[in-house]
Amino acid sequence: MTDTTVQPRAHARIVYLGPVSPHWEVDFGYGDHTLLSEFRARVLARLVLLPRDDPQFRRNRERVVRDAEREGISIEWLLGYADEEEQQ
Repeated sequence: MTDTTVQPRAHARIVYLGPVSPHWEVDFGYGDHTLLSEFRARVLARLVLLPRDDPQFRRNRERVVRDAEREGISIEWLLGYADEEEQQ
């Protein structure tokens, strides 16, 4: 088999702001502004009322990851843990 690495079309950073609403912010790195605006709307619809420690957050995070994969968007999660690598 050959390694078929596909370059992402865009990049987004999803940042946890804290326990007081709004909990989330979605920043753009690069890519089509329209694509990223639509992605941001879907992410915020899934996460807007969920703090990172809510059990529903894990399920919705997986949905966001699948959505990003479908759209060809690389994502970066900044959840505010002391050691981000352990929590990923």
